[in-house]
Amino acid sequence: MRAAVRAAWRIGTGAALRGRAGRPLSQAAGDSGGAEGGGGSGSREAVERLVREHPVVVFMKGSPAQPLCGFSNAVVQILRLHGVEDYRAHDVLQDPDLRQGIKNYSNWPTIPQVYLNGEFVGGCDILLQMHQNGDLVEELKKLGIRSALLDAEKDQEKK
Repeated sequence: MRAAVRAAWRIGTGAALRGRAGRPLSQAAGDSGGAEGGGGSGSREAVERLVREHPVVVFMKGSPAQPLCGFSNAVVQILRLHGVEDYRAHDVLQDPDLRQGIKNYSNWPTIPQVYLNGEFVGGCDILLQMHQNGDLVEELKKLGIRSALLDAEKDQEKK
């Protein structure tokens, strides 16, 4: 089902998705990204470091404690449902160069953006779809993260 959502996005926008749907992120975008030349916060090199700094990375508006848009809040809530508390969040509203740089890096026009193990997963809609169809549990398992929803299911079975 995740593939269908991505295909619809690709058809609807003409965007060439990267990450799970395409080449490795290190080859995803062209040679330039974000700020040209220097290693500013929006440069391809800076963004690459950020997406690879932790197994779960979210670029969002606001912070996990205080999301500043509904989509960012939804991503935070989905991660919370799965018991994922150890992740890196970057507030793109604090850094316009990073905000544009991450869009260039992923070739995805919107925020929030979620990365698992350095791979671009998608935005709120994709993460929600993965949550609904169980793919997120499997992707977290690959990272060595046991979804809290698995424990909740076991508790329900015992009753």
